[in-house]
Amino acid sequence: MKFGSVDNPEAVDFTLPPTHPDTFALLGKEKTDAELTVSVGCAKWNRQDLKGFYPRGTKDELVYYATQFNSIELNGTFYNSPDKQQVETWKAKTPADFKFFPKVPQSISHYGRLLNVDDKMTAFCDAIALFEEQLGVSFLQLHDNFKPKDFQRLEQFIRKFANAVPLAVEVRNAEWFADADVSQRLYRLLEETGVANIIVDTAGRRDMLHMRLTTPTAFVRYVGANHPTDKRRLDDWVARIREWRDAGLRSLYFFVHQNVELESPLLSTYFIGELNKALGLNVRGPAHLL
Repeated sequence: MKFGSVDNPEAVDFTLPPTHPDTFALLGKEKTDAELTVSVGCAKWNRQDLKGFYPRGTKDELVYYATQFNSIELNGTFYNSPDKQQVETWKAKTPADFKFFPKVPQSISHYGRLLNVDDKMTAFCDAIALFEEQLGVSFLQLHDNFKPKDFQRLEQFIRKFANAVPLAVEVRNAEWFADADVSQRLYRLLEETGVANIIVDTAGRRDMLHMRLTTPTAFVRYVGANHPTDKRRLDDWVARIREWRDAGLRSLYFFVHQNVELESPLLSTYFIGELNKALGLNVRGPAHLL
């Protein structure tokens, strides 16, 4: 994932910002004794991107991937909205505990810019609903130039979509984070509609580490910089997730990207191993790498 990439990651301060105080307030209201539910994986399963991950002779990449990780951030649906048969095929290849997190198609988010997209939205929701219990949440990633001036358009879309399937939202334009009143308006909408507020950890856009959860779910998109700092950054996330778990976090969705996709499975596996040790969990990961 090229978004937020920099030429000199060693010069970036990767320190995680403090947790937003409203996050602690929200988690405190939701606190239960239930064990934290965790989904960790990569953004895609194709062999071309995950070089060296698949054993020689692997015939079906998704079948193998789903034995190694418990979830996938399904970026492929951004480029081509799946039909019902495709969803049923994917579901049939994976175990019952495997979760899909499909991305809203660009025909809706980028080309349509959320306007006059009801038919496309309905087709997408009807298809991914066939994942049934294996559907995690879908996620809407807005274009970099989608600004707060279009808040009403976003609100109308969210109120329609969130009634159909679970949703998370990622805003990218810096104006969403630069003005506290703008940010608060967005966070109130997401909290009211039960929509998760995606956190992006990438070198060149530290403003997207808003640390403001709007549901008792943390949806984190982590972008490694192909640099030795990548694992240290993951260690910091383990500590933060433990803090949020103790405060009342119920679910974690954590997906690993890299600017150049060489070691996403290795970084995902490292994170799973450290999270399991720190929180006493048993999240599935590649046994030969853990």
